[in-house]
Amino acid sequence: MTDQLATLTQDGDVSIITLNDGKANVFSTAMSNTINSLLDEVPEDKGSLLITGKEGLFSAGFDLKTISGGDPKAAVEMTTAGFKLLSRIYSFPRPVIAAASGHAIALGAFLLCCADYRIGAKGKFIVQANETRNGMSIPTPILEISKSRILKNHWYRAILTAEAYPISDSVDAGYLDEVVDPEDLMSKSLEVAKDLGTLSHPHYKSTKDLDQKEILERINNSIEEMANFS
Repeated sequence: MTDQLATLTQDGDVSIITLNDGKANVFSTAMSNTINSLLDEVPEDKGSLLITGKEGLFSAGFDLKTISGGDPKAAVEMTTAGFKLLSRIYSFPRPVIAAASGHAIALGAFLLCCADYRIGAKGKFIVQANETRNGMSIPTPILEISKSRILKNHWYRAILTAEAYPISDSVDAGYLDEVVDPEDLMSKSLEVAKDLGTLSHPHYKSTKDLDQKEILERINNSIEEMANFS
């Protein structure tokens, strides 16, 4: 594990958050808290946000060691932090671009669903919501986010039957918007991020808010219920 689980850099008006915990880029409580702290530094009235991972891996989802570690409080703390983070990214007031640098599994796949534009690197990578194959139920916040991005004719396969989509098929499913050669991933992602970063403020935010209002109410009410239940 690296000292910094995620880092923030700038390229003009594009804020770039890179996930790299030195392993599987899991969403531990510490990872979610780190990303939240970085988001506090990202302008909300101009530019755009680009999120990427390390070569070959975007994110493998929650830390399964915490989930199976026998400490229910720690598990609830971690999952609640992760769901709150996804809600924040999903509703971020500036355009969000995801550069999938490799496998996107479980919460990693749902992080893609939070972005406004998703670009994947070609390769032998998969995007998979694998929860129902691993004895886990998918909660309301994730169901709501996934329904807003995964295409209707793929949703049952992607979510209920946990189909693993090769990167090459992930555009058809709605996980990604396009796929490029690995060496072009960041240049293409920055190109899109710089273009979307010119969208006017506050008109982008107000339109996004109107579109997401009812979905976010269901997401955030569900997160609050889960936190109170613990």
